[in-house]
Amino acid sequence: MSKIANAFNDGTAFIGFLTAGDPTVDKTIEYILAMEEAGCDLIEIGIPFSDPMAEGVVIQDANVRALKHNTTTDDVFEIVRRIRQKTDIPLVFLTYINPVFFYGYEEFFKKCGEYGVDGIISPDLPYEEKGEIADIAARNDVDVISLIAPTSKERIQKIANDATGFIYVVSSLGVTGMRSEIKTDLNSILSDIRDVSDLPLAVGFGINTPQQASEISKIADGVIVGSAIVKIIEEYGENATQPLKDYVLAMKNACK
Repeated sequence: MSKIANAFNDGTAFIGFLTAGDPTVDKTIEYILAMEEAGCDLIEIGIPFSDPMAEGVVIQDANVRALKHNTTTDDVFEIVRRIRQKTDIPLVFLTYINPVFFYGYEEFFKKCGEYGVDGIISPDLPYEEKGEIADIAARNDVDVISLIAPTSKERIQKIANDATGFIYVVSSLGVTGMRSEIKTDLNSILSDIRDVSDLPLAVGFGINTPQQASEISKIADGVIVGSAIVKIIEEYGENATQPLKDYVLAMKNACK
């Protein structure tokens, strides 16, 4: 069984995202450990990329900062290696497919397996092209996390049938970023997915307040937050440890 399942064993999972190398490799490691200590059940690590098309300005800027520091994919693997010396929290890479392709699918997923990466989310990999990496990932015990968006209704069964790890339910149309309201009929989408899949369903895109986390935790198995965490890192830079802990603790408590 995928280790990712462990994230959902204790009520609604709180899943946090940050961009590797922002502000530094060492701080990324410190912040991941701080987020786990405060209550994160699973952490998504963004591999910096020059054209993150699904991201809003907050995460775009984090990618720019990390790339200015010359953060490479090998640096991100080193982050995982050092994290694994201290914790076995489920870790998932969020990466666009281009860096994986140029790294080499075989080598990339072999390293994921060796270093302890449990899954990969690739926002620009269409379901129809998932076969490019699915078998290689599976051989290395890496789950390819499927995304289901509000526009996916006609394709839910197809996407969910061979999903692994958990299903990432996109709450809103558009790019990532903090939203004051989540207007999508999530109840209907989640119900449709549950008709065809027993995997945990985690909702992301736009969630940033404890109230939103509380509401979504009533209907979903996991709550995903990225931009709000990255915004804290942008604001506090190398002094973000305590603000991150405070924020994650508030959000995790809301998920309960």
